[in-house]
Amino acid sequence: MNILISVDMEGISGVVAMDHVRPEHKEYERFRKLMTAEANAAIEGALEGGATRIVVNDSHAGMTNLLIEDLHPAAELISGSPKPLEMMQGIGPDVDAVFLIGYHGASGTEGAVLEHTWSRRVVEAYLNGRRVGEAGMNAALAGSFGVPVVLVTGDRAVTQEARALLGDIETVAVKDGITRTAARCLPPQTAHRLIRQAAARALGRTVPPLTVPAPVTLRVVFLSALHADMALLVPGARRIDGRTVEWTGDDMPTVYQVWVVMNALASTVDR
Repeated sequence: MNILISVDMEGISGVVAMDHVRPEHKEYERFRKLMTAEANAAIEGALEGGATRIVVNDSHAGMTNLLIEDLHPAAELISGSPKPLEMMQGIGPDVDAVFLIGYHGASGTEGAVLEHTWSRRVVEAYLNGRRVGEAGMNAALAGSFGVPVVLVTGDRAVTQEARALLGDIETVAVKDGITRTAARCLPPQTAHRLIRQAAARALGRTVPPLTVPAPVTLRVVFLSALHADMALLVPGARRIDGRTVEWTGDDMPTVYQVWVVMNALASTVDR
């Protein structure tokens, strides 16, 4: 059984401030260790659940956060950026199930810790009219290969978001948001135990993949008109209003890559 584990950082227990997730701040080194530890808990649970191959994809910011020397030796690590499928590099028809570890709520979600959708330039994102965050976008890509997301961990907001979109999957809320930058957090040892147990259970579940019927229309509401201006450089993009851009494609992998490109273009005009 082949498992892909995508690991973000904002949803790790204890993370409540941007200083925790940015390499230029001294607190970052603490939290990349905790990020690696939560990944290891998921790996251990996957092995208990029958996984025979595990690939871990570093999915936060520059995607060089996980400490390979501390990673469980049963797993392979995909590190670095850019990658064609970014947060979901490693997905394909050979994967049997996906775990999303350390995730966070979509941009604008009340009580979500460090909420955003891919970047601070995005206000909202939609697939065929349904609002999605990073968990939903990544689950839709996995679903296009027939692969289900069976476990989501992070703040309470993302677990609720995931269950509303994906159904009765395994989730672990390692913290409850109070505001965007404050939360009641589980001790690491408790979080690790719950993640390990949920990961083992998840591989015993029969969960349908998230399917977005073609054609797939991506709608992105950007923070500013200038960000939308840049996204419109993608051939086939059309403007809905000053800050909103749409793009329609025949399959989710292509739409996902357009999503990545739009965000990359928008990031060039932060001034």
